[in-house]
Amino acid sequence: MDILGMFTDEIAKSIASGSLEKYRAEQIAKWIYQKGVYSFKDMTNIPNTKRQFLSDHYSIGMPSPMACQHSSDNKTSKYLLAFNDGAAVETVLMRQSYGNSVCVSTQVGCAMGCSFCASTLNGVMRNLTGGEILAQVLFINKILAAENSSVNTIVIMGSGEPLANYNNVLRFIRLCHEQYCFNLSFRNITLSTAGVVPGIHDLANEGIPINLAISLHAPNNQIRTKLMPINSKYPIEMVVDAADYYADKTGRRITYEYTLIADINDSPSHAVELAKLLKGRLANVNLIPVNPVPERGLLRPTRERVNKFLQVLQSCHTSVTIRREMGSDIQAACGQLRKNVLTNTGECLQN
Repeated sequence: MDILGMFTDEIAKSIASGSLEKYRAEQIAKWIYQKGVYSFKDMTNIPNTKRQFLSDHYSIGMPSPMACQHSSDNKTSKYLLAFNDGAAVETVLMRQSYGNSVCVSTQVGCAMGCSFCASTLNGVMRNLTGGEILAQVLFINKILAAENSSVNTIVIMGSGEPLANYNNVLRFIRLCHEQYCFNLSFRNITLSTAGVVPGIHDLANEGIPINLAISLHAPNNQIRTKLMPINSKYPIEMVVDAADYYADKTGRRITYEYTLIADINDSPSHAVELAKLLKGRLANVNLIPVNPVPERGLLRPTRERVNKFLQVLQSCHTSVTIRREMGSDIQAACGQLRKNVLTNTGECLQN
C-alpha cells in the first residue's frame, strides 16, 4: 500500500494492524513530507522491528525523472516525472524574486481539447492521485534542499483539468496546508480551471480560500468555443457567474487568463469587449502571448499588438498584467516536453 498522500489519521488507522502507536503516524508523515525521506529504514526515531513492518507492507510512491530542461538563466527548470505504471507528467520549478514556485500537473494528458495547448494532443490517460500530485512538490523540494531553500507557492496549472479530478486535487490542497506537511497558507496556492462550473461552485463552498484562475482566452462565446470546446457546455456567462460566486464566498480576486493569439482574439475591439464583460467584477486579467505549438498552427501576436491590447484594457479601467515569461527557451508551456520525450528518448535535455 502506498502511504504517500495519506493524512495522519489515515496512516494511524492503517498502521494499527502492525501494533504501531497512533503517534507514529505523525512521525512517518514528517519524515516523508518535511524531511524528504522515502525509505522507512531511514526513519531513525521508529524502532527497527516497526520499520521492518512498514517496509514489508507499505511503499512511498515517488516518481523517477525521465527528462529535464533548464532555462539559460537557470530560473526555470522543467521535469518529466514517471510513475510506477509508466505514466509521465510535467512539473516546473520557477525561481521568482518572491520565492520558489512549483507548477504541478493533475492528470496524465488532458481531455479539454483547447486548441492552443500541447497537453491535449493525445487526450487524457488517467487522473493523478493526491499522493502523485504531492510527489511533484516533494521532488522539487528535494532539489531545493540542496540550496537551503524550499517551495513557497504552488500553482495547479500543469497538464490536466484540476476540477475534473476534484477529490484528488482537494486532498492535495488540504495536505499542503497541514502543519506536518508543508504548512502552506491556502493563499499561497493557485488553481487554474478551463471553467468547469459545478467544480467552481463546489470549491467555493469548501472553506479553503485558495486563489482561482479562470482560463478565459476570449471575450465572447463564438471565439471561446472555437478555442475551448468546454465552452459549449459552460458558456462564458455561466463561467463568470460562477467566478463571481467564488469571489463572494472567499473574498479572493479572480484572475482571468487570456492567451493572445494573432488575428483571433487580440484586436483592440476584443479588448473593449473583454473590459465590458469584466466591468464591476473582482477580477484581474493576465495576458499571455501564446507559446506556439507546431501542431496547432497558431501565431504569436507582435509586441506592439500585445501592448495595444494592454493599453485598451487600462483605458477601460480593467485591472491587467502581462504574464512574466519564464522558460520560453525550453518550451515551458504545458505538454511540450512530455510530447517530445515520449516520441523520442528519455534523456535529460540541458539548455
